[in-house]
Amino acid sequence: MKIKVMTFNIQHGRDFIKRDINLKLMADVIRKENADIIGLNEVRGKGSHVDYQEQAKIIADYLGYHYYFGKAITLPNGPYGNAIISKFPFEKVETIMIPDPLEKNEDVLCYETRCIIKASFSNPKLTVLVTHFGLAQSEQNNALKAIINEIDSLKTPCVFMGDLNMEPSDDKITSIIQKLIDTATKFSENKLSFPSIEPNRKIDYIFVSKDIDIIEADIPQIVASDHFPHTAVLSVK
Repeated sequence: MKIKVMTFNIQHGRDFIKRDINLKLMADVIRKENADIIGLNEVRGKGSHVDYQEQAKIIADYLGYHYYFGKAITLPNGPYGNAIISKFPFEKVETIMIPDPLEKNEDVLCYETRCIIKASFSNPKLTVLVTHFGLAQSEQNNALKAIINEIDSLKTPCVFMGDLNMEPSDDKITSIIQKLIDTATKFSENKLSFPSIEPNRKIDYIFVSKDIDIIEADIPQIVASDHFPHTAVLSVK
């Protein structure tokens, strides 16, 4: 079965050019790319402030897709985390919290509790993991342990995707590549994902288990959020 997946950090739906929140713009990117399963990072849930709406539901409703929001933290104005949007119904979907570092002594912009969305599908038979790694090395190490634990427990083909805040040269990527295949191996040339104007690094990824065939992969240069989306066309047996 051929499917198209996408990872997309939507920066809570903020239009990178006009600076306003525009969820229809984010939905239009997904529609343009005709993606079937989409992992979203930096998503707001419904809160006390007018700008904190059920963003995953709003985007999914534009597309006529199923959705799930995974809360990582609660900010003063409302919840914040990741989401998954899918053309296919979920068989099961849950939020798995990533443990915070015991010590927070690194010079980073902020520490932030993170989570993993784990979604299983019956048709196609597939498990999708969506996450957004932190900026601190200790946060990333904890996230890697949590992700690898989930990957090792799976009995189905797997897609793992998200904004990992790490470049391909980072040694920590090696522990993922030992388990899964980076769809970027199908790029015809080096492609960067951030920022979406004058990009200078690749920090967004789609990995797949070895029982999935990668037909093609791309980072379309669509300026909507501060990240480009990353897509991959897959054949799931």
